[in-house]
Amino acid sequence: AAQVFASGFLTPANDQNGEPFGIFAALPDGNVVEFPALEGARLQVIHNAADPAAASVDVYVNDGLLLDDFAFRAATPFIDVDAGVTLNIGIAPGNSGSAADTLVNIPVVLSAGETYVAIANGVLNPANFEANPDGRSTAFQLLVNPAGQEASSNTSTVEFSVLHGATDAPTVDVVARGVATLVDDAAYTDITPYIGVPAARYLLDITDATGSVTVATFEADLSGLAGGAAQVFASGFLTPANDQNGEPFGIFAALPDGNVVEFPAVTQARLQVIHNAADPAAASVDVYVNDGLLLDDFAFRAATPFIDVAAGVTLNIGIAPGSSGSAADTLVNIPVVLTAGETYVAIANGVLDPTGFAANPDGRSTAFQLLVNPAGQEASGVSNEVALSVVHGATDAPTVDVQARGVATLVDDAAYTDITPYFSVPASSYILDITDATGNTVVASFGVDLSGLGGGAATVLASGFLTPGNNQNGEAFGLIAVLPDGTVLPLDPVLSIATPLPGVVSDFALEQNYPNPFNPSTTIEYAIPRNERVTVTIYNIAGQVVARLLDRQQNAGRYQLTFDASNLSSGLYFYQIRAGQYQATKRMTLLK
Repeated sequence: AAQVFASGFLTPANDQNGEPFGIFAALPDGNVVEFPALEGARLQVIHNAADPAAASVDVYVNDGLLLDDFAFRAATPFIDVDAGVTLNIGIAPGNSGSAADTLVNIPVVLSAGETYVAIANGVLNPANFEANPDGRSTAFQLLVNPAGQEASSNTSTVEFSVLHGATDAPTVDVVARGVATLVDDAAYTDITPYIGVPAARYLLDITDATGSVTVATFEADLSGLAGGAAQVFASGFLTPANDQNGEPFGIFAALPDGNVVEFPAVTQARLQVIHNAADPAAASVDVYVNDGLLLDDFAFRAATPFIDVAAGVTLNIGIAPGSSGSAADTLVNIPVVLTAGETYVAIANGVLDPTGFAANPDGRSTAFQLLVNPAGQEASGVSNEVALSVVHGATDAPTVDVQARGVATLVDDAAYTDITPYFSVPASSYILDITDATGNTVVASFGVDLSGLGGGAATVLASGFLTPGNNQNGEAFGLIAVLPDGTVLPLDPVLSIATPLPGVVSDFALEQNYPNPFNPSTTIEYAIPRNERVTVTIYNIAGQVVARLLDRQQNAGRYQLTFDASNLSSGLYFYQIRAGQYQATKRMTLLK
């Protein structure tokens, strides 16, 4: 506890030169401490006047030179200045000789103990520049933020204030993309209170006052500024040609130590293109963008790496035969507009003439089109995981599920043209079972080794035709994985591993599975006396196909394979072999 007391005289000269006024505290132990008087303020000065005639200025305070040749978009560190007295701040040309040369003089009085940011802004002769769209004065002035900060109140965040300092710019919003609207309806000369955000990288969209039209996008990397503060300011002219060719519009941040950093404008997007159109007539295509050749002889199941492309403008993507001579030969033209700073995966899919191919079982259009994933990823956010997006790109395939065998259902009820959001899985090896929409019948299975892709990403595509004979003998169904660098990995069909056994075979045979009953796996042996295409299929008691274990050409011999029924319920099942004209069926029992 303490007894705080005011002491002394405000005007000692009128009171026999007694002790001057002060504030003291008497502590319980008898000690008396003085609360020191605050005689100064803290001040940072920023030059944000875009008038070319003020590109470099001298700044005087009470006739004394404070800043010599102070450049546009420069800032001082925070400094101590007198408080409680009038500071006459004068702005003079950079080659001035004294305070008599000042063009503008602005008196200010600062409060002791407070922190200020003073921003020189505007133009010396508004008649020579565009008027502000909101009717605000663009005359040279000193804009003052009376609540400046030299640090954040939280060591993990960055706190910043935003100044709208672009004379010819209208009222705008500033949106941290995917996070929040940071500034709402800020007009020229408006200064926001300080805003605290986690120290991270942001895309800042400058939008119109409605928030619906993005005027420009900037990258703000605040990841190294935890615990710090900044004065962010919009600077320059939207239309320099109408403003004496002054500096163009940009976003900058003045740090407490006087360093000024520019937030770079983002004018491009990232794009990967994948050719997944199984139409034989499109086996190799030329891809044009706005009449310029982007990809020559681009093959089916090929992909580009992610590349930088123009954003915010219409890109007319044209697909032409591989033998094309110019964009005039394009068969399909698709206009797209990409958003700055975003990452896209564009997949050419479908057939040129749907009437010549099998219809999609779910009634979806199979016409040639560009499927676009507007949330592409080039990496996973976790070093030991892989980010995956799955595309159903097989025109004649029905709605399916994709299950990582023994792990989880990765994709549920995906129909043709569906693109899943990215999901992450541990970097490991998997068997992917493609099932019908019920998840009970395995249509096909594929092996994929993701163990070396930790921290990476991939787009997995269902590709080709389930029944090539009904689709102009196009490529057969399969899965491919496309990596960010454009590498395409075909996924190997893993229906089941057929292991050769020793011995001479003289006749066809299908042995009883063992063990039987079984849980969850069992072994099936068979023999073929000559080279044949062999299929082994599992049926439930209702005669429905629940798994296809094998479908491939094999040499004469004895084989065994393993059937894993982890995804099936207990009951009676049948396994059937077909090899040329030979067919045999046996029963087996699953007991869980």
